[in-house]
Amino acid sequence: MDKQVWFVIAVVAIITAVGFFAFQGINDDEHAEPPAGEETQNENEQQDTTPEQTKNPEKENHQSVQHTDYTGEVAPKFSAEDLAAAPTDNWITNGGDLYNRRYSPLEQIDTSNVGDLKLEWVTSLGSGLEFKYSGESTPLVYDGVMFNVTGANVVQALDATTGEIIWEYTPQLADGLDTACCGWISRGVALGDGKVFVGLLDSRLVALDQETGDVVWETPVAEWEKGYTITSAPLYYDGKVYTGVAGGEYGIRGFLAAYDSNIGREVWRTYTIPAPGEPGSETWPDDNNSWLTGGGPIWQTPAVDPELNMIYFSTGNASPDLDGSNREGDNLYANSMLALDADTGEYQWHFQQVHHDIWDLDPANPVTLFDVEIDGELRNAIAETGKTGWVYILDRTNGEPLIGIEERPVPQDERQKTSPTQPYPIGDALVPQSITEEDIERDFPDDFDGKVGDLFTPFWDEPLTITPSPQGGGNWPPSAYNPDTELYYVQVNSNYFAYAHNEDDEANIFDEGKEWIGSIWQPMEGGPQHGLITAVDVKTNTIAWQEEWETIAFSGLLTTKGNLLFAGHNDGRLIAYNATTGEEIWDFMTDAGVNAPAMTYSVDGKQYISVFAAGNSLAGTTHGDKIYTFSLEGEYTSLEDVPEDAINTSPTAEEQDTDNQESEGQTGTDGGEVAAQGIKIYENNCLSCHGANGVGGHNGPNLENLEMTDEELIEQIKHGGGGMPPFEGVLSEEQIEAVKEYLKTLMKE
Repeated sequence: MDKQVWFVIAVVAIITAVGFFAFQGINDDEHAEPPAGEETQNENEQQDTTPEQTKNPEKENHQSVQHTDYTGEVAPKFSAEDLAAAPTDNWITNGGDLYNRRYSPLEQIDTSNVGDLKLEWVTSLGSGLEFKYSGESTPLVYDGVMFNVTGANVVQALDATTGEIIWEYTPQLADGLDTACCGWISRGVALGDGKVFVGLLDSRLVALDQETGDVVWETPVAEWEKGYTITSAPLYYDGKVYTGVAGGEYGIRGFLAAYDSNIGREVWRTYTIPAPGEPGSETWPDDNNSWLTGGGPIWQTPAVDPELNMIYFSTGNASPDLDGSNREGDNLYANSMLALDADTGEYQWHFQQVHHDIWDLDPANPVTLFDVEIDGELRNAIAETGKTGWVYILDRTNGEPLIGIEERPVPQDERQKTSPTQPYPIGDALVPQSITEEDIERDFPDDFDGKVGDLFTPFWDEPLTITPSPQGGGNWPPSAYNPDTELYYVQVNSNYFAYAHNEDDEANIFDEGKEWIGSIWQPMEGGPQHGLITAVDVKTNTIAWQEEWETIAFSGLLTTKGNLLFAGHNDGRLIAYNATTGEEIWDFMTDAGVNAPAMTYSVDGKQYISVFAAGNSLAGTTHGDKIYTFSLEGEYTSLEDVPEDAINTSPTAEEQDTDNQESEGQTGTDGGEVAAQGIKIYENNCLSCHGANGVGGHNGPNLENLEMTDEELIEQIKHGGGGMPPFEGVLSEEQIEAVKEYLKTLMKE
């Protein structure tokens, strides 16, 4: 071999070695925050950025147990046609199809016979019973096997005809995990190519073997210590798994990322907050780095239009939630509906629902895609219900409104750097957006003498009460669209929230990994909580019908060709409505809050309706751990009719209230010692509502302002009231005493 050939071989070897070591450096720094101006909004380099543990997941981080043989077929690499088809036998993606319509053409169960619907089977999953957990998952079904995830991130495969548990996967979540702002939740799993995909609260994405539950690969998506969590169900599409991140209350920089479904390698990552010099960066200050902590989380599973090859989702609030003084501008792309190229993550269009949000009125509802004739022309639509109480209906090809949306002037406050205008959709608001004298007389305390405002009224140091609230309008519970009725079904809420800013408050100072909302907020104590099941005519953006509940609506919806609409209720009922008229025509009482959407499937020609009823921390509902599945051939008309030995159980059920039990019997004798023991119990049961250190959360008042005796505190903890659930029977006497002592340390003198 001549010298020239040897020289070429040597050069190639050197280049390969240099490339290898350079590649290792990219891996090491992949998730580090870059210096300002040195990062692109879209990172779609086709490099293998998979950390080593992705390919060889550490066994101590996972436990998979198989109880019986897997009986179904292994899921293929679902095609776009498979995933876009309305679900019949199977329910293979979180929203039922790629369009997130939550509509099924099944009609064996319809308005004429739904009254005969009975319980077919019920399974106690043995996971997620502690109050910090919430059950918000939509199960998937493929070829007679169901897949579900609990609030504790435990994934289980069940026989969809009997409820028998086939296998269970339990992750070892990170020690000290404390950055889940709104309770411990998971809204579902994804399925494809023989694997079940789940996003974990500590920001890992995991692929499980569909037949055994064993870990195939694991990928760290972000650092939970910095406030990043994953609460939404991933989406499987075109050989990729898509996931966003939550954490807007912790000053994260949100993003959507796509991963190779075979090995977990990141394919692309698109940030929702642009870096300096990128499109949209002009809506952030150029004299500070507020974009680095700008928020823009992603609460929900995206939708996809395969023909347009666009992936759609919405983004959460800008950070800090309630203080705009340091982030002048519209703060793109927070509070926005976004469309990206599904292959590359390249930006396609956006529509911002709230400019420069200072009220936490971010769009949390999953976007829904449908085609509808408007003014004689078939249009490709995308819709979402915002916390503002409006439905935003756009052309999904370009993001332009299909039904008018006007920019109107709004009240101003220079201290909050408020936007001069806000978008006002043409059509009906689904909830009240102002507070009247009649409202004050009817709903407010007799001694109320504070300030009230309308939607978009700014606040600063003087407390302000407005409606709708961060829990009002449309929240995370998924909506549904029925092409037969041409109605879009949503759950919205109406309640009052108070805001106040304190420049000297430590909460206004960013501390990485700590909750950072910038002001104080809380629901009006004792105020009414109304949920509204609403059908919207998408051709006019007006209300077709509306049913009111005397509690918030916090579950999500399912609609079918049988002209049915199913909704879960906080009181434990699954309810069926006539989808055309809104008439309630069937219900079943479970043993926990039904705070997750129902779904439907068919096996051997029999249609089933199934729902996960496990309660919800923010809704303050009774907790449980069961999946309830119904059919026209079911045997039981009530849960009381079900023999105890007929309820399926997990052979490896975790002990209930594990964290709480760890503190039992350790009450000590000194008040300070007991209070210290109460911190853990508080974190597991109270933090999701009352916030870190009791300063107020998404559904609970600021505990610093409590003025209660020891006896009154004990009474409140035991029996609840004012929107708070009772803890008698949930916590032991010793635990209640410990929580009481801890609460006393929070109360201002």
